[in-house]
Amino acid sequence: MIIRILGEGQYRAPDNILEDLNAIDNRIVELVKKGDREGFRNELIRMISLIRERCEPLDATEIVKSDLILPPSDLTFEEAKGIFRGQGLIED
Repeated sequence: MIIRILGEGQYRAPDNILEDLNAIDNRIVELVKKGDREGFRNELIRMISLIRERCEPLDATEIVKSDLILPPSDLTFEEAKGIFRGQGLIED
């Protein structure tokens, strides 16, 4: 699985990371729905950190189609309202 963090680059992710990402994604959807800006920010940072820690960065010259695209770490709460709704980024 290839994951892109917008503005940062792509990562090759192990298959077992998807469940962890989906759990964070679902929490973010709920936090955005509640209007919890601090909780949203903390979970977004957790999601992006998980990718950085557990995935292998691809060389910038390697061009591969992304299976999942995550927003940048500086995503605003207002922007998150349009992204983290329904099932979020990852369908259950």
